[in-house]
Amino acid sequence: MTEVPYRFERTHQAAEVVEGWSPLAPGEESGVTVGVAGRVMLSRPQGKLAFAELRDASSAIQLFALAAVTADFDEFVRLNLGDWIGVRGEVVRTKRGELSVKVTEWELLAEARRNFGDKWRGVADTETRYRQREVDLWANEASRALLRLRSDVVRRMRQRLWDQGFVEVETPILHPIAGGATARPFVTHHNTFDTDFYLRVAPELYLKRLVVGGFDKVFEIGRSFRNEGVSPRHNPEFTTLELYQAYADYTDTMVVFEELVAGLAADLLGTTELTYGGRALDLTTPWRRATMSELVAEATGHSLSVRSPRAELVQVATEAGIEVEDGWGPGKILLEIYEKTTETELWGPVFVIDYPAEVSPLARRHRDGPELVERYEPVVAGRELGNGFTELVDPDDQRARFEEQAAKHAAGDDEESGEIDEEYLRALEYGLPPTSGFGLGIDRLLMLLGDVSNIREVIAFPTLRPERGER
Repeated sequence: MTEVPYRFERTHQAAEVVEGWSPLAPGEESGVTVGVAGRVMLSRPQGKLAFAELRDASSAIQLFALAAVTADFDEFVRLNLGDWIGVRGEVVRTKRGELSVKVTEWELLAEARRNFGDKWRGVADTETRYRQREVDLWANEASRALLRLRSDVVRRMRQRLWDQGFVEVETPILHPIAGGATARPFVTHHNTFDTDFYLRVAPELYLKRLVVGGFDKVFEIGRSFRNEGVSPRHNPEFTTLELYQAYADYTDTMVVFEELVAGLAADLLGTTELTYGGRALDLTTPWRRATMSELVAEATGHSLSVRSPRAELVQVATEAGIEVEDGWGPGKILLEIYEKTTETELWGPVFVIDYPAEVSPLARRHRDGPELVERYEPVVAGRELGNGFTELVDPDDQRARFEEQAAKHAAGDDEESGEIDEEYLRALEYGLPPTSGFGLGIDRLLMLLGDVSNIREVIAFPTLRPERGER
């Protein structure tokens, strides 16, 4: 095998060549030599001349090779589809009107030992697309566009938050206690400490400790992990934005949330009026605010709340096909009714507000009554896009909530934390000012902006069952 070079001096991307020399007329030569590099996508030898398509990350450009001009012409026409090459040559437009690089010199940069074959015309098999993403990205322009959109969303998200005075921080991924959300964690072992740690299910508690430490506005964009099922809306590792703002309540951060999402749509798509799944979706602010009880009544015709008799809630839940467990209180039953009958029918966008305290261990009790908390979930196109609170600041109330979680864990609920986070409680005892925050699922936001129904489409390498024979 010919030894490949260590580097190649590229002067232009394909898109720059297309843009820079688009005025050339058929048969015209530019007199300018460029260096381009990428994969050979098509090859059409025609005797003493050959045409090929070179594609890079930006676009594609035609290569025009002549036996009398192109070095190693015979080897050029024997290139395999998928080979990486670097090319030097003059920018010309052929007599048939195709903008091209007339190849004078070229180098093989990497050999494609696996044959892409018909995959160049697009990969349809979902297993191949997700497991061999490197093939999918070359074969399907839509896949590359989604990952570029992902990068743009995160970049613009950061810029918008920086412009509002938020400070970006990083908090631990290895947690001594699985806290910050109700979820089943992944467990790992630290050899030096000879103790188990948990991959974080949420960064919330560490971020609020930074607010205790004097940061008025903080955010983190990063991975969280939940050892739970895989579905079109769930991946075991996922990316979130978590944000906290001192001296604010949940009415304040609802505005931050909706303006951030609508602003990103406007920045990157040019509009807040989208189409998702063939249906119109308007992200223009302000979004509707409605209580969980109001929305359940609209969907079911039943006027229910956390103050409703448990027997009435059980009856409605049973009619909806929900198996009510003995340990569920009115708040848990109401939440189950909402999720079964209401949430997926909400096109929105709508902030579902005022959740039962029973299912919200980190949110502050509602100023209108202790059975509820000041919590919201923004629902867009039938799915929850985030979760936000007026934060619980009372260390005594927080301890009681943690103890409730631990009791549920002891009773067999492995999504509840079984340990009391004494470090976080100690931080609260130093004083957490009035604070509100939210988590926003970046993967789910990308699904909306990219108009796709499966979360795997917006993750470069989604979690898959290992192939047989893999370790």
